[in-house]
Amino acid sequence: MGSIIINDKNSKRVATRVAYGNALADLGGKYNFFVMDADLSGSTQTAIFGKKYPERFVNCGIAEGNMMSVAAGIAASGVPVFASSFAMFACGRAFEQIRNSIAYPGLNVKICATHAGVTVGEDGATHQFCEDIALMRAVPNMTVINPADATEAALAVEAILQHYGPVYMRLGRFAVPVVFDKDNYKFEVGKGVVLADGGDVAIFASGIMNAAALEARETLAAEGIDAAVINIHTIKPIDKEIIIKYAEKTKRIVTAEEHTVIGGLGSAVADVTSEHCPTRMARVGVEDEFGLSGKAAELLDYFCLNAAGIVAKVKSLM
Repeated sequence: MGSIIINDKNSKRVATRVAYGNALADLGGKYNFFVMDADLSGSTQTAIFGKKYPERFVNCGIAEGNMMSVAAGIAASGVPVFASSFAMFACGRAFEQIRNSIAYPGLNVKICATHAGVTVGEDGATHQFCEDIALMRAVPNMTVINPADATEAALAVEAILQHYGPVYMRLGRFAVPVVFDKDNYKFEVGKGVVLADGGDVAIFASGIMNAAALEARETLAAEGIDAAVINIHTIKPIDKEIIIKYAEKTKRIVTAEEHTVIGGLGSAVADVTSEHCPTRMARVGVEDEFGLSGKAAELLDYFCLNAAGIVAKVKSLM
C-alpha cells in the first residue's frame, strides 16, 4: 500500500490526463509502442509523446472509429498501441470497432479515454460520459481501469503496457488530489488497495472518489463510525477476494464512483456479494440521468459525489 498524502486544501492537485501524457513520453524510450489520437492531442495530453516521438505518433483526425481500426491493424503487427480521445467519443462513438476489431481478436490496444464523468464541466451533458465503464465492462476480453490520482494513472500506464490484451483506462479533465506517494505505491492490475482499515462499514471507491472516501472516513470517525476505505482501481477483473473479505467483516458496503450507478463499480461489487456474501449495500454515483453544464466542483456537489454524499449513504446503513 502506498503512503497516503493528507487530502486538505493544500494538497497537490493534478489531472490524471496530465499524468497519462507525461507517462507516455517518459516510457517512450523504454518500450516500443505507438500512440494515436483523434485530433484532441492537446486535451488528452498525447501531444507530449507526439513531440518527443513523432515517428510513433499518429493523429487520425476526427474519425474515432477509423482510429480504433487503425490501432487494431498496428497491434496485429505486434506493436502495442495507445488510442486516445474523449471518453464520449473513444468508447461511445467507436464502440463497434472496439468490440469487433480490438476485443474480439484480443489485440494489444490500450484505449485511454480522457474527459470522462461529470467533471468535464461546462461542456455539458453531451460530453459528460458517465456510462463508459458500464459499456467497456460488458465487452469480453476487456480490462477496465479507473485510476484514483496522477500517481496511480502514471503507474497504470506502464502496468497496462506490460499486460497483454485490450484495456480501457478512464482519465479525467479535472485536477484532483494526489492520494499516493509515487515512491512507495505499487500498482497491480486486478488488485484492490486498502487505504484504511475499519470494522463498521467498507467504502469501495474508484477513480477520483477515493479522495472523497478518505475525507468521509474522517467525518465518520469523529462520530464513532469505523470505516474501511478500499480503492478498486480495476473494475474488471475485479478483486473478488478483497470485496468478500470486507463484506464478511463489516456487513455493510458503500460504493462510490463518478459514473452512473448502473453497470459500474457498484454493479460490479453487487455481482460479487450477491453470489458469495449477500450484504447490505448503498451506492454513491450518478443516478439514471444525464449531466448538466457547470463547473466541475459544483457538479460533484450537485450529484452528491463528495464526502457528504458518502457519509449520508453510510449512515443510511447503520
